[in-house]
Amino acid sequence: MNALTVSTAISSGRVHLVSIRQASLDTARLRVLWVAVIFAVVAAIAVLRIGYFGVSDRAIRATSLEEALLPPRGELTDRNGVPLARAFPAYALWYNPKAMGDPSDPLVRSPEAVAAELKAIFPDIDQDEIASKLASGRGGYIRRRVLPEEANRVQDIGELALELPRESERHYPQGQMAAHILGFVDAEGKGKVGMEQVLDERLNDPVMRNQPVALSIDMRVQGALEDELGRGMLATNAKGAAGIVLDVDTGEVLALASLPEFDPNKIDAEGAGNMFNRVTNQVYELGSTFKPITIAAAIDAGTVRDFGKRYNANPVEIGGFTIKDSHAMGSSLNVPETLIHSSNTTTARIADELGAEKMRRTMMDLGMNERPHIELPARGFPIWPGDKWPRLRNMTVSYGHGIAVTPLHLASAYAAMVNGGVWRPATMHKLEPHQVPKGRRVFKASTSSRMRQLLRMIALYGTGRNADAPGFRVGGKTGSAEKPGAGGYKKTSLVSTFAAAFPMDRPRYVVIAMLDEPKGTTASSFQRTAAWNAAPIVGKLVPRIGPLLGVMPDNTRDVDISDLRPLVPGGH
Repeated sequence: MNALTVSTAISSGRVHLVSIRQASLDTARLRVLWVAVIFAVVAAIAVLRIGYFGVSDRAIRATSLEEALLPPRGELTDRNGVPLARAFPAYALWYNPKAMGDPSDPLVRSPEAVAAELKAIFPDIDQDEIASKLASGRGGYIRRRVLPEEANRVQDIGELALELPRESERHYPQGQMAAHILGFVDAEGKGKVGMEQVLDERLNDPVMRNQPVALSIDMRVQGALEDELGRGMLATNAKGAAGIVLDVDTGEVLALASLPEFDPNKIDAEGAGNMFNRVTNQVYELGSTFKPITIAAAIDAGTVRDFGKRYNANPVEIGGFTIKDSHAMGSSLNVPETLIHSSNTTTARIADELGAEKMRRTMMDLGMNERPHIELPARGFPIWPGDKWPRLRNMTVSYGHGIAVTPLHLASAYAAMVNGGVWRPATMHKLEPHQVPKGRRVFKASTSSRMRQLLRMIALYGTGRNADAPGFRVGGKTGSAEKPGAGGYKKTSLVSTFAAAFPMDRPRYVVIAMLDEPKGTTASSFQRTAAWNAAPIVGKLVPRIGPLLGVMPDNTRDVDISDLRPLVPGGH
């Protein structure tokens, strides 16, 4: 082999080696590139996921540790943060026949002996029923709520079939107070009846349940309302009572009560029978409390311009029906006298001049033709006269007969009548200023101003005198309506209502107090009408809640009624 051949071979080998090295280097670079690409993709996915967690309200989920620290159900509070409903871990007593492996022989001792020991721990249980359950061999709950010390005593019995699982327990620290507002939670953990039902999904949401829900009510006001309604109900032997305190400018419910109540901590047969909410679900003919609404509609339409004009106060004969007053009030009355003396005849004649369509339109604007506007699930549908009101129906509706609504309907209507003329829906939620609904205008501001004067005059000179709390400038109207029954109205069964607002020089709150079938007793001077039983409830309630709500008594100010006072005998 010559030198040239050797040199060529060496050169060729070097080129081949360089090629191999270059190929290996390219492969390594490609692998690094793929690793970098994969890492970049993974990093991008991680960044996007983090971003998703940051912007999605459904993406922020608690870790298992955080989940364990969260309350099992969200808390409800009043507007001031007072706890109304709380959930906490608790024990239950469960019977597991398979705990020892042989379901045919689950107990060490006899069912009767075990039942006797359980009876010693839980005196309220039915011992025979428990023994029968243990003997049946069927598993299930023996008791849903077991205190820690009770759980320890159950464990001391030494029966493996008696298990004590940890469960969530709902507790209402205020007891029966505000029961119809709150509702309760059933054995399956579902909210029932009140705001527990309305907010069930929100209160169970892991994202939201750590944040208490503030309701609109003030428990100080709630307690005072329930107390005064209970006293009034007891004093008159009434079968039930209802009441509400409503903010006239926002629609927030400061208190709502339906008596008798139930205990949400312990739902028994008696409690289940008292769950019906008289404020939002029961419709009544609310009688003369409708007369101010009729007068407001007539003023707004221009039908009433001269408050000194006198209207025929004799009985009205129409279509074979006679409209008359409870007692003679003279041959004629003007508008202030009509409301002060609560005349059916002159109110009916004013409504007749107004016309059925305008009256009907006003009632619709006030929401009287639909279920009351509030979050609570139990909302009664009014007994509405229909699309065409004959002349007689228009007259009877004017003084609160022939139409049946809830006390909440009445409260919202009175709020619109005194707040400047704007109707707003009621709400159980605490509202911030920017959350207050705009509402809809029903009355002119000038009409509302006149109604504040007239309602105040009723409390000063008329049937509402027993509601006039010194210094609080209460105004309002009584209503005593016979309840309908088979063959007509029942003369011995009344619904007595007082619808009020205060202070009338700058109304802030509406108060409704209603008694269902009150009796004439010594406490009510043997009278059954609202002037003697419902009005005094308001007269006692307002001084209790006024200062709590920032309304202090002031005898140096009042709504100016100087232009109307001369129209009322004795009003000078």
